[in-house]
Amino acid sequence: MDLYEFMKEGNPGRQQTRQPGIQHEMDPLPIEEFEHWKGSGKLRGKVALITGGDSGIGRAVAIAYAKEGADIAISYLDEQKDADYAKKRIEQEGVKCILYPGDISDAVFCDNLIDHVVQDFNKLDILVNNAARQEVQNDLTDITPEQLERTFRTNFFSYFYLTRAALPHLGKGNCIINTSSVTPYIGNPTLIDYTSTKGAIVAFTRSLAKGLASKGIRVNGVAPGPIWTPLIPATMPQETLGSFGTQTPLGRPGQPVDLIGSYVLLACDEAAYITGQFIHVNGGDYMSS
Repeated sequence: MDLYEFMKEGNPGRQQTRQPGIQHEMDPLPIEEFEHWKGSGKLRGKVALITGGDSGIGRAVAIAYAKEGADIAISYLDEQKDADYAKKRIEQEGVKCILYPGDISDAVFCDNLIDHVVQDFNKLDILVNNAARQEVQNDLTDITPEQLERTFRTNFFSYFYLTRAALPHLGKGNCIINTSSVTPYIGNPTLIDYTSTKGAIVAFTRSLAKGLASKGIRVNGVAPGPIWTPLIPATMPQETLGSFGTQTPLGRPGQPVDLIGSYVLLACDEAAYITGQFIHVNGGDYMSS
């Protein structure tokens, strides 16, 4: 499908009612891979853990990594049907995939997750911190303490917990890739707490990159713009869904498949001299602000 014609298909005004959203209920479905795109073994023999790998950006990255030869561990909350599809699709590439349901906002779960991944795969090479939540509020005073804590625990604390647990298992040549957003670079008045977590991720990534450089562990990130993922119909007002992403200079929402090149690059040996950096994939949104 032509990416510019995408939102004319289906019913993008149909809103979902729960976070983090269900991909198989979206209409139209996100585009997560190009059939013509073939891997070249860039990640053969690697093990990657991807949070939020059941759907959206995470699933697109998981499929791309599988095409490049990596075995995949997927962390997700409870979206079992989406996760089962991801596992089936990944295994079609001839690699191993294991699903790990649970709440990454909990520090104990994060510690146990890393332990289980290392036990099941015998190692960990790539950690992709990606899962997130957001809640739209028109005014700062509408953000409750409970919402603020919930957003930070999922979007930022989990990155800290998982990285802390993973570090004893990572070494020279391994990498951490964190998903931020365009929002801390341009601001978003209806996503103030979400935007704050994404700004914290930028600071965390750059600080950690300096701290781990001497160990040969690279730390980078990707800052997506408006991407058509389950989080959008699950959180955005229904009246905005039909025009989602059309404000970018490229005039369309991004698709999960638009992100895969950045995540593959940052995970492979071609990025051996890149650390502490963010790749911006936002249709020109940052440039135009």
